[in-house]
Amino acid sequence: MKDYKPYFKQSIERHYPQDAVNLIAQVDAEFLVIQPDVGFAATSANPVDRRLDFAAYFLSLIKVLEKKGEQYHKIRGICLETTIQFVQPRNKFEAFVKKSVPRLVGYKITSYFLKIFDSKISKSGHPDGFVARIITDKNETYGLGYGIDILECGICKLFHKHGFHQYAAILCEVDKITSGLAGLELIRNGTIANGAAKCDFRFKLVSK
Repeated sequence: MKDYKPYFKQSIERHYPQDAVNLIAQVDAEFLVIQPDVGFAATSANPVDRRLDFAAYFLSLIKVLEKKGEQYHKIRGICLETTIQFVQPRNKFEAFVKKSVPRLVGYKITSYFLKIFDSKISKSGHPDGFVARIITDKNETYGLGYGIDILECGICKLFHKHGFHQYAAILCEVDKITSGLAGLELIRNGTIANGAAKCDFRFKLVSK
């Protein structure tokens, strides 16, 4: 994963130019408190857990902004802005790769790697982490042959543990952006953060 902290720093500097240094220091301090809760992620057998380090920093920013007295809509806006900037491809090659990968679904070699990936993400690497499964049935995936169900959300667990569960759904909003960058339209019925039993990711290829 690319370094996410500069994106947070840029957003804070944009919105709070007079107090940026102080706020960034506060976010870093909050992160040091939260980080032990996601320390397992770097070495977890479940690769989806890797995103928890980013989620912990995301939560740190939320905590600092709430202490500052900002309202939900303001916090949501800053967090979405930061995260959307972070997921953007850094160059044309990255953009090409993002859009190329989904179009490889259906090839035997891709099916082989999806099975390996499913075997890793379908098992809990840690009680506070993710559990997910890959869906390859074309009848369940709008003919694409690829979908994901998140059965346990490590981000929701982390936010709930710290009493900030109402903010977890902000990250769900970015999923449509990341799907679009991959040349996919996200079709979803619900997310755990919004009370559903699972997060269902189903996709349709966007025409070139």
